[in-house]
Amino acid sequence: MPAPSSQRLFALFCFASFLLSLSYGTTFLLAKMLAAHGGSESDAGLVISSAMLSTFVAVICCGHLSDRIGAPRTIAGSALLLAAACLGFAWAPAQGNLLLAFGLLLGLGWGTFYTLGPIVVAMTIEPARRMKYFALLSGSMMTGIGSGPLTGRAFEALGLPLESAFLSAAAASLLGGLLFRVLAAPLTRAGQGPVSVSKLSPAAVLKVMASPALFPIIMVGLGGAIFGGLSSFQTSYAALRLLDYSLFFLGFTCAAIGCRLLVAGLIVKRDPYVSACVLSGLMVLAVLMLGLTVHSAATYLLAAITLGVGYGLTYSVINGQAANQAPAGHMAQALVLFSLAYFVGVFGFPWLAGQVIVQAGMPALLQLILLLAVVNWGIAVARLGWRWWVGREVCEG
Repeated sequence: MPAPSSQRLFALFCFASFLLSLSYGTTFLLAKMLAAHGGSESDAGLVISSAMLSTFVAVICCGHLSDRIGAPRTIAGSALLLAAACLGFAWAPAQGNLLLAFGLLLGLGWGTFYTLGPIVVAMTIEPARRMKYFALLSGSMMTGIGSGPLTGRAFEALGLPLESAFLSAAAASLLGGLLFRVLAAPLTRAGQGPVSVSKLSPAAVLKVMASPALFPIIMVGLGGAIFGGLSSFQTSYAALRLLDYSLFFLGFTCAAIGCRLLVAGLIVKRDPYVSACVLSGLMVLAVLMLGLTVHSAATYLLAAITLGVGYGLTYSVINGQAANQAPAGHMAQALVLFSLAYFVGVFGFPWLAGQVIVQAGMPALLQLILLLAVVNWGIAVARLGWRWWVGREVCEG
């Protein structure tokens, strides 16, 4: 998108993505809000994980709908689901199982938007520049996600209930949906050609899984579990250590956004295998810091910043790898599977995390998340080592 008008179009696209992302960010307040109504981390984890089931439906249906009416219009429709979910969370915090229905709506809306957003980028940006624009999109989304809990903290400071944050997120989703509807025609005209999303057949899945794109898909699932586990119960972690949870989201969000918007352009010019190895190592360090060294606001903020740098940049790198290492003609399917793996981690893991907190406490959850981070880092190290070994064999041959 080199033309100025196209740049403005992409800027509006990112702003609309920010507005829709507020809805998911507010779910990090569920544990705190449910605790005020007699619930536990286990209850919050169950509500969040209910969204995992509906994301599978979203991934299948959004592709067919996108092929019929276009990805931007489909995203505009998903905004209505996100708004309904946020209104439901605000209205029924003490209604028990009724919250699960709104969790399902959240999964449908967020799954549709999260799957199709990168595909819109892939449709309008040539391969050589995709990593940069993936970073800009994901930075906009992370801004919205991180702003969700910060909005809740601001409402608390004003003496208003946390439900107010969900109401504001619902309004933001409606505005974002309206923007996507207005942008539908310009984005379609800016496309480099149609990309079919719906053909997620068993044969296509097997072909993607047999390609190098498998590894970034696994890594995003593990990264999603780390992010979802830490973020969904950060209010509980902060309360145990007598800290302000907004420090975590402020540090994490600023670091992730700053890196994705300012540093990502440099990172994508580096060797992606080395970058993934170093950045996933930072995620391991951040989890270690949260478990061992956080005893003050300063150390809490430092751990959050470390996680934001590691997670924020790793995601951009492996997102580009999934697109560029997919088999010929299967780029869209690889991105759909990439999103699906992320959903399994970010929505599925909080159910297990909530159970672990209730049964064994927060330290046990941090140990489990550390294990996931080490496995994630191990995959990056193994890929780098394998590429180095193969390269050496070629040179010696």
